Amino acid sequence: MENGEPTQSSFDVDLADKIRVLPGASPTACSFQIEKEDHTLGNALRFFIMKNPDVEFCGYTIPHPSETKMHLRIQTWEDTGTTAFEALRKGCDDLIDFCEATSFTFTEALEEFEAEQGEQ
Repeated sequence: MENGEPTQSSFDVDLADKIRVLPGASPTACSFQIEKEDHTLGNALRFFIMKNPDVEFCGYTIPHPSETKMHLRIQTWEDTGTTAFEALRKGCDDLIDFCEATSFTFTEALEEFEAEQGEQ
């Protein structure tokens, strides 16, 4: 994120088809169902959400191995004023930023390696 603006990749997916709020949600505690995702996103997203000091709990489950659904539960500390939705958004943005930085670093290293190989 630059200057507080979300990156373009934040909006590449129509979220209405991807994420649904499960019954029983409150501003500080919410369960989300994310379609067509598994442990790959679940574990990474849980990690980045838990790095947020406003988050009290975050966990995910795959309800059934034959279904491509992931349930993500987020609880924030009530006294922080941060909602579960904001924590999810920040976790997604942090994960996107991390992936972009990793891709950039890898591409630079690959180009350097290929240039060295070409000189030999």
